[in-house]
Amino acid sequence: MADTAVRPQTADPTPAHKAGPETAPRIDVPLVTDRLLGTWADVRRASREMLKDSAFWRVDGLTHHEHRARVFEQLGKLVEHRSISRALPVEYGGENNNGGNLASFEELVLADPSLQIKAGVQWGLFGSAIYQLGTKKHHDKWLRDVFELKIPGAFAMTETGHGSDVAAIGTTATYDAATEEFVIHTPFRGAWKDYLGNAAVDGRAATVFAQLISGGVNYGVHCFFVPLRDEDGQFLPGVGGEDDGVKGGLNGIDNGRLHFDHVRVPRENLLNRYGDVAPDGTYSSPIASPGRRFFTMLGALVQGRVSLDGSATTAAALALNIAITYGNQRRQFAGATGAETVLMDYAKHQRRLLPRLAITYAQAFAHDELLQKFHGVFGGETDTEENREDLETLAATLKPLSTWHALDAIQEAREACGGAGYLAENRLVTLRQDLDVYVTFEGDNNVLLQLVGKRLLADYAKQLRSKDPKEIAAFVVGQTAGKVFHGAGLRQLGQAVADFGSTARSVELGLRAKDQHELLADRVQSMVGELAARLRPASKLDPVAAADLFNENQVELLEAARAHGELLQWEAFTDAVASIPDEDTRQVMIWLRDLFGLTLIEKHLAWYLMHGRLSNQRAMAVQRYIDRLCRRLRPHSQDLVDAFGFAPEHVRAPIASGAEQSRQDEAAAHYAELDATGQAPAREKKPPREKKPARR
Repeated sequence: MADTAVRPQTADPTPAHKAGPETAPRIDVPLVTDRLLGTWADVRRASREMLKDSAFWRVDGLTHHEHRARVFEQLGKLVEHRSISRALPVEYGGENNNGGNLASFEELVLADPSLQIKAGVQWGLFGSAIYQLGTKKHHDKWLRDVFELKIPGAFAMTETGHGSDVAAIGTTATYDAATEEFVIHTPFRGAWKDYLGNAAVDGRAATVFAQLISGGVNYGVHCFFVPLRDEDGQFLPGVGGEDDGVKGGLNGIDNGRLHFDHVRVPRENLLNRYGDVAPDGTYSSPIASPGRRFFTMLGALVQGRVSLDGSATTAAALALNIAITYGNQRRQFAGATGAETVLMDYAKHQRRLLPRLAITYAQAFAHDELLQKFHGVFGGETDTEENREDLETLAATLKPLSTWHALDAIQEAREACGGAGYLAENRLVTLRQDLDVYVTFEGDNNVLLQLVGKRLLADYAKQLRSKDPKEIAAFVVGQTAGKVFHGAGLRQLGQAVADFGSTARSVELGLRAKDQHELLADRVQSMVGELAARLRPASKLDPVAAADLFNENQVELLEAARAHGELLQWEAFTDAVASIPDEDTRQVMIWLRDLFGLTLIEKHLAWYLMHGRLSNQRAMAVQRYIDRLCRRLRPHSQDLVDAFGFAPEHVRAPIASGAEQSRQDEAAAHYAELDATGQAPAREKKPPREKKPARR
C-alpha cells in the first residue's frame, strides 16, 4: 500500500454496523491495487518507479519556452530508460508488447501531462505512423532513429480548416512521373497543418497526411514522410510554419503550424502499406474500397484513443486521491461533540467524491479490457477485420467517457479542497488545464460517439436481417410500444415499497446486480430501437432529406452511444468484482459497483420514469440508497484511494502528504494544553434576553 498520508482519526466516524454487517469488512488494499493496475501491472509499476525521479516532474512557474526545453530533455531520459520501444518488433529493439507499451506510456501523466503527450506525438503518432502505415523499407530507414530521438517528428494530420473530418483535408500530394516525386502543397490558408506537437521548434520531419493525386485522379488521404528542418533547425526550402504560442495547458509541447509550397519528396516517401504508386503513376491498393481503405489507415492509429482513455482515468484517480486524503484529515465546523468534523464525515462531501471514485474504478477495469483487445489486434494474435472494427468502436466509446469524467472529477476535487485546491502546488488546477484538451484531440468526443451510434444502428439492422418475417413483425410491434427487448421482469422494479417493509430494503433488494444490468442494457437497446424506427424512412428519401432526418436525431444517437459505454463499464466492473477471492474485499467492491450502477440510474431517472421502467416511489428511493451506500463506503474511502498505488513521489500534493494531519494534531495539542493548564480563556457569555414589557 502506498504510504501517501498519515491515517486520519475521525472525530465522529460513521459506525459500520449502521450501514452494513456487525463486523465492518476491511479490504485487502494490495489485492485491489493489482486489479486496478490490470494485465500489465508489472510494467506500470516499473514506469512508476522510473517516475519517482524528480527529473521527470513538472515544474510550475516556467515560461513556455523553458517548459518545452525541459520536456524535450525528458524525452531523452525515456530513451535512456528504454521505456518507449516495447511495441516495436525485436529486430528494431522492441519487445512486440503493445499492451505493455501503452500501459507504461499512460503512467507518464503522473509526472507531467506535457511529457506524456509530447512522448505520444514522437512515438505514438509520428513513429507509429511510420510503423503502421509504412513497410519494411521505411522501418529499416527511419524507425531506429525515430525511437532513439535522432529524428524528432510531427504528426501532420489536422488542418486549420479540418480537424475531425480528415477525409476533407486540403493538402495535396501530386505525383510527378517525370521525376518520380510527390509534390506536397497547401493550396490555401485553411489547409495549413495546425496544433501539431514538435512543429514549432523540435521537429526535423513530419508524417504528412494529404490527398494523393496521380494521373489526374484523387485516391484519397495517404501519409508521406516529409523532412522539415536542417541540422541547424532551419526550415527546408518550401516549408514554413508558425508557433501556436501559449495554450490553455500542455505548455511543455511546442505546438505549431506547418505549410508546404510545392515541396518535393521521393516516391518512396509514400508510406505505402495500404496504397502505392508505381514509377509510371499507376495506383494500387490491397483494399479496393476507398472508404474502407481510408478507415483502415485511420484505424491503424487507434492507440492514441486507447492511451487517452487510460491516462485520463489515471489523472482522475490522482485528483480523487488528493481530495479524499485531504478530506480524511481536514476538519471544519464543530460537531455535536464539540470537536471539529472531518470533511469526509459530511454527507455532501461523501456524495460529491465517492460516486466519482466509483466511476473511476469502473473506467480502470473497462480500460484494461480495451488494452487487452488492443494488444491482441496489434500483436497479431487476434488481428482480424472484425476485431479491428470492434477495437475502434470500443476505443471511440470509452475515450469520451473517461476524458469527460477526468475534467469533472478534477474540478470537483479542486472545489472539495477549497482554497488549498486552488494552489498550483497541490496540482489540481494545473492537472485540469492540461487534461482539458483530451476531450477534443484524437477525435472530438461527440464525433467519436456519433461513430459509435452508427455502429450500434448497423448492428441493430444486422439483428433484424437475421430474423424471419414473423419475428420482424413481433419486433416492430415491440418497437412502437417503446419496449424493444423490454422483458416482463423489469415490471417488478415498480413494485411497491410497502411489499418489502422499508424504503432501504425495497431499493436494495430491487436494484441488485441483475436489476442494474437489466435497466442499463434495456436503456441502450430501447434507445437504439427507437432511433432505428425514426431513421427507417431515410432509405427512401433523397440525400438532403435523409441527412436532415439524421441530423434531427443526432442528439439521441450520441446519448445512446454514451449509454452503451456506461453499460460496458458496469459490466467490466462486475467482472472485476467477481474475480476477487477475498470475501471482505469483494463485499466492499460490490458496494462500490452498486454505487456506480445506481449513480447511472439516478443520472437517467427521467428516462426510466418516462419509459415506465421504474415506479415513482422506487425512483425517489434511489437517491436515498445512494446516500446509504456512501455511508457504507465512507470508512473505506482512504483504502480505496490508497489502492490506486500512488507513491508520494507520484502525488506530490502537500495537502495529501500528511501535512494537514500534522496541522490538525498540532492544533488539538495546543487546545488540550490550554485546557489542562487552565489557561484556556473563558467563552463570552451571551447577554440575557431583555424581557419585553407585558401588554396591558
